[in-house]
Amino acid sequence: MTFALHEPTRELMKGDARIRLQEQPFQILQLLIARPGEVVTRDELRNRLWPGGTFVDFEHSLNAAVKRLRAALEDDPKAPRYIETLPRRGYRWIGATRLLLLLVAEDRLTR
Repeated sequence: MTFALHEPTRELMKGDARIRLQEQPFQILQLLIARPGEVVTRDELRNRLWPGGTFVDFEHSLNAAVKRLRAALEDDPKAPRYIETLPRRGYRWIGATRLLLLLVAEDRLTR
């Protein structure tokens, strides 16, 4: 399955379908595809999504945001194609990043 990321509208394109991402799943996806194959730690995600002074149930909120992102990508955490979970550490992008990043870069050039 091939997805394209359109940053200005926070949409994933899957063929002709547009999948709108909420802000937190979108930010998680940005972090993951910017560092393919690398671990993005839970602390990094906390600092990006909930800056100092923001009080949330972090564990529940992060898990819910990752679950929404996986749903948009149709990714199964038990047999991941895009997002690998590293328990208690964070997440790693294991998908076809070049396709996503190329389309994001193209969009920046055409603005």
